[in-house]
Amino acid sequence: MQNTLSPPPAPPGRVVALHGNQGIPFYIFAIVFSSFCVITGLIWDICWHMSIGRDGLFSPPHLIIYLGAVVSGIFSGYEILRVTFWGSPIEKSKSVKVWGFFYSSLGQLFCVWGALAMLTSAPFDDWWHNTYGLDITILSPPHTILALGIISVQFGAMISVISLKNQNKPFFNDSLDKKKNINRILFWLFSLSAGFLLTMWYTLLSEEMGIRNTHKSDFYVVACIVFPFYLMALGKAVKNKWTITAVTAIYSLLMLLTLWIIPLFPAEPKLGPIVNHIDHYQGFKFPILLIVPAFLADILRNKFAYLNDWILSLILGTAFLLTFFAAQWYAGSFLVESPYARNWFFGSHYWYFGSNPNWEFRYKFADWALDTTSDLIKGLGIALVSSVISTRIGLKWGNWMNKIQR
Repeated sequence: MQNTLSPPPAPPGRVVALHGNQGIPFYIFAIVFSSFCVITGLIWDICWHMSIGRDGLFSPPHLIIYLGAVVSGIFSGYEILRVTFWGSPIEKSKSVKVWGFFYSSLGQLFCVWGALAMLTSAPFDDWWHNTYGLDITILSPPHTILALGIISVQFGAMISVISLKNQNKPFFNDSLDKKKNINRILFWLFSLSAGFLLTMWYTLLSEEMGIRNTHKSDFYVVACIVFPFYLMALGKAVKNKWTITAVTAIYSLLMLLTLWIIPLFPAEPKLGPIVNHIDHYQGFKFPILLIVPAFLADILRNKFAYLNDWILSLILGTAFLLTFFAAQWYAGSFLVESPYARNWFFGSHYWYFGSNPNWEFRYKFADWALDTTSDLIKGLGIALVSSVISTRIGLKWGNWMNKIQR
């Protein structure tokens, strides 16, 4: 006779064995992998434009991006169809009904729509280049569609992990050790997906947040608007002592690995004018030091968890600006001016093939990249207010994400 206290068997196709543990659906690993593909392919594509110039519809970086879109779309789409036609009533109750017929989780919905947007942008981008030539900005119309698709896929991957972590699945309760192990794996899957999305977020802002802007207050105003909102939300969404630090560590590691690995491969410009003659890929960027305020934020939010969110926002927002400004100001000086930064580790010597390698401001700050003392103080005041408001919105959003189960 079956033991009535034992958990019901998992639905077919829902679980995967991992290190001897069952309970994590395979599609979760697939969409986190797709999130990795799209951001890695995007960074490679930027390096391609810096080093080679014009690319084709099926260039290697584009294929990596398409792979991420296809994997995300296929696995999420399959899960939607499986639950719709063969899912149990319990599975359907934990799904969102779409168009009055399909059953989907929120994350799967984002992944499918993101994949469709990415694949739609591909021929549009090829036509755009053939018609208008090279882009002069990252966010051209086809790139904007691509970016929205990538963000949707990556957000869907992150939300899917959060949803699974928040659900109280019966087969998670086999044993305390198994549950702890699964939660540990889910935390790192979350950190990976959130770190990949953070990398995408920074990549979109990289033109405004270059190292030559680190001595202007505008750099810190932008940072205090966009980063506390996202990072503090993650700290609220997933209960772990080092959530924000883990996410920024993934971002930093991905930026460093692409900076170190991509330039190992040969590349030559194929589009004129060629002013800077190179024979290898040029690296992207050294990561900004978000891990410094993240580390302090994790300490403070755990220490002052008993405070209401308004007071906590004031503490975390102020701490973010002060630590990020102190760390990034001197890091910017080092990366721009120091000859010790002109190597494979820091990568400050990489230079676009169409730019003059003897430009007088290549290794020093130009006058227009420096604020006066009064402008800097005024700008940092705006950054402080922005940081506190951004933090408060992020905490509110994080409370919502912490409750997602669909």
